[in-house]
Amino acid sequence: MLHKVIMAGFGGQGIMTAGKILAEAALREGRNVSWLPSYGPEMRGGTANCHVIISDDLIGNPIISEASAVMVLNQPSFDKFGNNVVSGGKLIVNSSLIAEKSPKDDIGTVYVPANDIAAEFGNKKVINMIMLGAYLKATGVVEISTIMKIVSEILGQKNPELLKLNQDAILKGAELADEALGGEAGR
Repeated sequence: MLHKVIMAGFGGQGIMTAGKILAEAALREGRNVSWLPSYGPEMRGGTANCHVIISDDLIGNPIISEASAVMVLNQPSFDKFGNNVVSGGKLIVNSSLIAEKSPKDDIGTVYVPANDIAAEFGNKKVINMIMLGAYLKATGVVEISTIMKIVSEILGQKNPELLKLNQDAILKGAELADEALGGEAGR
C-alpha cells in the first residue's frame, strides 16, 4: 500500500494537527509514514499545507507531486493542489469556502460544507476534524477507530471538554463523505 495525501488551507485551520493525527494513526497501524509541513510566511491566516505519505514499504521522498488524495480547506489551496490528484484518487473540498467544482472527472470528489457544519457544532475549530472524517471515510486509508483513540489521547490530556465535540465532528465528516459517494466511500 502506498497512499499520498496533501492537506492544505489557511494557517490556523488545523491542517498540521489533522496531518499529525493521520500520521500517528498510520504508525499505530504498523505502516511507514512521512509527514512534511509547509507554512506560508504569515503562519496564522497565511497558507499552510502538509504532505503525508503512508506506505507498507520504505518512503524515499517526502514531497508529493501526484497525490492519492488532496484535502483542501480554502480557495488558494484548491487552486494550488486541486489538480494534483491522480486518476482514481479522492479530492475532499471544503465547499463552505470553495464554490468551484473539480475540473477532473476521473476522481472521486467529496464536497463538505465544513465551515457551515462547524457553525452548527458551535465551534469553528472543528473544521479540520470534519474534513479529516470525510477524508478517512472517502479513502479508508486508516481506521476511524484508530483516529478516535489518538484524538482521545491528545485532547483527553489538553482539552478534555473538547474531546466529544472533535470526535462528533470526525463522525459527521465521515457520514457526509459516505452520503456524497453514495455509500461507496473507502472502497
